Amino acid sequence: MDDIFVGSLMTSPVTTVSASTPAKEAAELMLDEGISSVVVVDEDNRLVGILTSTDFVAIAAADESAGAFSVADHMTRDVVTTTVQASIEAIADLLIEHGIHHVPVVDDTEGVVGMVTTTDLTAYLAGAVDSESARAWT
Repeated sequence: MDDIFVGSLMTSPVTTVSASTPAKEAAELMLDEGISSVVVVDEDNRLVGILTSTDFVAIAAADESAGAFSVADHMTRDVVTTTVQASIEAIADLLIEHGIHHVPVVDDTEGVVGMVTTTDLTAYLAGAVDSESARAWT
């Protein structure tokens, strides 16, 4: 597993929103695209946060109205990230260590370039992504 890199498993392009996006709009976007998170970026595509379905569960549990706040009100700001050259073993360790399901893939020049999720790792381990095509991205 050491010779397979994040770039071979990540989802790209990533669905992004700005911090000022209404949470209701972000929720609708997540539902429309069948995804469980959106990456929050600034005008230069630089990561500023992440908003996940888990965040929406917390909002619902607090009985807040989704239309009354923006993404910035509930996004995670201290986001764990990776690069395309990280090994998938390192990403699996990050997911477990931090108890998270989404890791944005960032690049110094391009900003956010992808997303690796527990679903991506599960698909790889289940054989849905073969090793030869996975190595092609490295």
